[in-house]
Amino acid sequence: MANGPLIALQKRMESVIRGKSNAVKMAIITLLGRGHLLIEDVPGVGKTTLAFTIAKAINCSFQRIQFTSDLLPTDIIGVNIYNPDRREFEFRPGPIFTNIVLADEINRTNPKTQSALLEAMNERRVSVERKTYTLPEPFMVIATQNPLEYHGTFPLPESQMDRFMMHIKIGYPEKEYEKEVILAQSRLEGIESMEPVISSREILRMQKEVDAVSIEDSLLDYLMTVIAETRRNDRIRLGVSPRGAQFLLKIARAMAYYEGRDYIVPGDIKEPAALVLGHRVILKAKTYISDADKVIEEILDKLPVPL
Repeated sequence: MANGPLIALQKRMESVIRGKSNAVKMAIITLLGRGHLLIEDVPGVGKTTLAFTIAKAINCSFQRIQFTSDLLPTDIIGVNIYNPDRREFEFRPGPIFTNIVLADEINRTNPKTQSALLEAMNERRVSVERKTYTLPEPFMVIATQNPLEYHGTFPLPESQMDRFMMHIKIGYPEKEYEKEVILAQSRLEGIESMEPVISSREILRMQKEVDAVSIEDSLLDYLMTVIAETRRNDRIRLGVSPRGAQFLLKIARAMAYYEGRDYIVPGDIKEPAALVLGHRVILKAKTYISDADKVIEEILDKLPVPL
């Protein structure tokens, strides 16, 4: 039986983001797994709305960073400013010091600024002039990027892509839902007045409970076989890293917890595998991430599933 509070959270989010049930579910599962989410799609399909909605629904602080070509690392992390009254430098935190961070159009800024997120995403802390500052919990980066064929974009380096637990696309809405979107008033007005469904403290508790979800040895071997196949597949030049294997296990645990179980079943690994692994592999032929997703799905179709 599915986890009641999480179903309520999903329904509350879907009252704003219409017709995108799977995208909403995967965003919630990524949050449960203490991960970060990369959303790639054309402008105007609800990427920003998804990030804002999840922050309001779990009563967390939210900051949006618009990535541009002239954005600096200090614009994200913060900077030391001299206080003449106290005659010392004071740290002024940047927008990264919040629960839910929307890195909007992350591939419109240069790699140096993109890398400013790396320590925050991986370590949940930042270092400024030999001092370390801890970020609030829960902490999640939801980054959006436009397809690479759009003008003025910089491809994310592999090290940055690997920090995202999951990569999804939202896509255009179905006709019936698009009508509602067109006729409705501003979605941001509805989000602003939204009452939280789950508190941030409950999310932290759930994240700890997700860590306790068990996995049988046969399923762990199955997961590792999937990872190994990405490293010896003829179409893949660079396979999945150990971090990718860790993230797939975390997502599988979060999937089981979402469904109200304290143990993993094969579907918890197989269903999200392409979304977790597709952006981590590099194919020998230069193609799009969606092609890598298809290769992952082909690998899954060939491997026997433990019973």
